[in-house]
Parts: sequence; C-alpha cells; structure tokens
Amino acid sequence: MEKYALGLSTGGVQELTHEDFVRMEKVGVTALELSFSYDRFKTVPWQTVADRAKTHGMTLWSFHLPFMPFDKININCRDREFRAYSVAYVSEYIKIAAGLGIKTIVVHPSAEPNEEHEREELIAYAQDSLVKLADVAAEGGAIIAVENLPRTCLGRDSADIKKLISVDDRLKVCFDTNHLTCQSIRDFILDVGDKIVTTHFSDYDFVDEKHWMPGEGRIDWIELFATLEQVGYQGPIIYEVDFDEYNATALASGNRLQIEAFAENYLFLKRCFTQK
Repeated sequence: MEKYALGLSTGGVQELTHEDFVRMEKVGVTALELSFSYDRFKTVPWQTVADRAKTHGMTLWSFHLPFMPFDKININCRDREFRAYSVAYVSEYIKIAAGLGIKTIVVHPSAEPNEEHEREELIAYAQDSLVKLADVAAEGGAIIAVENLPRTCLGRDSADIKKLISVDDRLKVCFDTNHLTCQSIRDFILDVGDKIVTTHFSDYDFVDEKHWMPGEGRIDWIELFATLEQVGYQGPIIYEVDFDEYNATALASGNRLQIEAFAENYLFLKRCFTQK
C-alpha cells in the first residue's frame, strides 16, 4: 500500500454497488475501510464486497467494528455478562473481517456518557475486553486498532489511549483527526507515536466532532502531516466524512456529498503533505 494513498470509509456508501466501486475507482480510491450502520451489518454481502474491491484494484485496508448505544453494545460495561455479550458480538465480525483478509480492525473503546469519577474503573473494563478482542484478531492474523474518541468517551486524549492499549503490546491505535477536543493534534500524535497504524481523516471546529471535508474546519493539515512524518506513519489516508452533514456546499451535488468530491479534496491534502 502506497504511503498516504487515497482511502475511504464506506460509512457514506452503505450499499457498495458495482456503480459505487466504478465511481470510487475513477476518483482514485485504493484503500477501503468497511464501516456500516449497526443495523446494516447483518445484511452485508461480505464476499461480494470483497470481490468487487479486488476487481476494482482496492485493498480492504480496515474494518470498523459495530458501535451502538449503551443498551446495544458496550465493551466497557461494568455488568460482566453484558460486557461478555458485547465482546462475543463484535468478535463475530472480527472473524468475518479476518476471513476477508483484512488486517486492521478498528474498535471504539467505549460508548458514552461516562462520569469523570468512574473513568478509571471503566478503562479497566475496556482493557479486559480489548485483550480478548486482540486474541480473536490474532487468530485471524489481524490486529486491533483502538480509536480515539471525543467528549466523555474513553480514549479522548493520548493519556487515555496509552492506558487502554498498555495491557497488550498487540493493541494499536486508529487516529481520528476530528475527535480531539481536550488536546492538540500535534501533542496527541507525538505522544502516541508509532502505535498509530491507521487513520480517519475529516475536519472540525475544535469544539466537537463534525466529520467535515478536510479544509472546511480549523485543522492545520500541513502541521498534521509533518507530525505524522515524525512518528513514521506509513498508511493510507482514510476519509471518514459525513456525507449528509458536510460544511461547504461547493463540494456537494444535490443534498448529499458525492464520491467525486474526494478527488478534488485529495489534491488539497497532497499539497499539504508535500509542503510538510
């Protein structure tokens, strides 16, 4: 996989039809993260998706495990039985992903809200679950990448992330560029370092996650790439942009962001990472 290759999360392209793959190939997408709304996971034709990706020259780079409200899935729940159920539920999708040859499995370490006085206890529960998920992933030749999350979620800064992954050397990090609300992007990257193995790229206002197209918010993309260079990140740029809540109408066609918008935006990011 080429460094900083153009990648896309399928969160905004849920159906993944033949036409979707044709359009992504024309844009230059070469890496995909399979990501779906939680009610869609059970109906995805996994092998068909994998076959289409291969036909159109795309690598299934990563797989985003289901994330749901507290009452559906919660790997940091204090209730042992529900925590075990949650681990077992997402483990089935780790096996599916590994069976498709996907090597990087992205997981949210918590749902929310989480009370401040409970954070240490909840981190311990999440650690227990993450070790179990790392075991399942390893059986299929894959790794778990823990995603940094905003607000009261576990993983809201580098201290949280380092604590979460400290229990198992196999645990790595998915760096989401628009989830940091209590730490600078530069400080997060430098502190987490080479544990970052995959990314989610989008922009925001530094107040809360927005999942805007890069360049529409406040992120200094030249500095971001320069910092990724310092820690030796070699992976693709995986866009995780909200197709329905974009900030600028100039990149949109109709009422929804279109796949073709990523070609222009990727040229913008290329200018940023060649100026680093």
